Amino acid sequence: MKRLFLFAIGLWLALPLQAQVKEEIFESFKLQERRSVKYYIPEDYNPDKRYPLVIVLDAEYLFDQVVATSKFYSRFQGLPESLIVGISQSEGDLRTADCEYELTTGLPADKGKKFFEFIGMELIPYMVSAYNVAPFKMFVGYDITANFGNYYLFKERPIFNGFISISPDLAPEMESRLPARLAAIEEPLFYHLIAEGDLGEEEGRFSQINTALKQIEREGFTYYFDRYPEANETSIATYGMGKAWERTFDIFKPISPEEYREKILTSEEPVFNYLENKYQTIETVFGFRKPMELNDIMAIYAGCRKKDDFESLKPLSDLCKEEYPETMLGFFFEGEYYEQIGEPKKALRTFEKAFGMQEIDFLTKDMALDKMDALKADFGF
Repeated sequence: MKRLFLFAIGLWLALPLQAQVKEEIFESFKLQERRSVKYYIPEDYNPDKRYPLVIVLDAEYLFDQVVATSKFYSRFQGLPESLIVGISQSEGDLRTADCEYELTTGLPADKGKKFFEFIGMELIPYMVSAYNVAPFKMFVGYDITANFGNYYLFKERPIFNGFISISPDLAPEMESRLPARLAAIEEPLFYHLIAEGDLGEEEGRFSQINTALKQIEREGFTYYFDRYPEANETSIATYGMGKAWERTFDIFKPISPEEYREKILTSEEPVFNYLENKYQTIETVFGFRKPMELNDIMAIYAGCRKKDDFESLKPLSDLCKEEYPETMLGFFFEGEYYEQIGEPKKALRTFEKAFGMQEIDFLTKDMALDKMDALKADFGF
């Protein structure tokens, strides 16, 4: 199965991206120069939906990989589609100048300051004005560009909520400054640190920063450290992207059989609370509401029946009337609720309403009719 998955994502990475990717020259007032920028806009972009925004440095090497990862996981794993912007930096000495910092303070210097403002005050505002951008924004960088992303955490209110930091070339004191800052930020934040096998002289600093970040226990902070022994300082850029992406947006995935068994069935709270909390967390963390998936509704329905939690059927039925108003879902679940709490007349009338609605998933008119016939036989209606 694992080989099949890797083969599938390999094919997906090989698919042409040109149809949804455009490259333009951005006239930057802050930099006083013209910069090559790549944009990926989802093929079925809908201005009524909100999309996470991902800023990718080292676009020549990372942009296509990030786009392919986003497309694959949104198509096959139920993760949200994203707007992706890549900044090209390979021409001349752009990369070094963009990420320049003071050796004494470790903070952006000279052009580094201007590049910092270019992203935060020009590029992101442009995307927000041109597209329906969600509050959730993510930064992806490698080596010195990964270190550069950390600087946005030192703003009073960070503009990025997620970071994929691939083998960062850490600025002075960053191994102590970054954990202290991440512990102080109150907003939800995801931080993924990815490293190769042989870190050489940087082994001690990486060990220190990893230990410190793992000890942060504040609510809303999610940290992962992935180390790949088989990767070197160059190949590491191709490792870990999919894993980090999936972890960041994991809560978007439909309820899986494992999640159903280990979280829903073992919880002592009402079953409906799990669904409510899941979607509220998505809205709180990512800033937009995810449409309610039929898979998740059916998982909660199965949990209600399995745990004899029939009280949860009422709020579930109300939700279904809003989310799937033309179908049987809402009235069928409500009919079962009344049936289980000993209100047969209300149950019969409700199943009659369900009978007149559209069938959906495993719910059919025959099932509603069977319920009605059983109630009539049992209570002589």
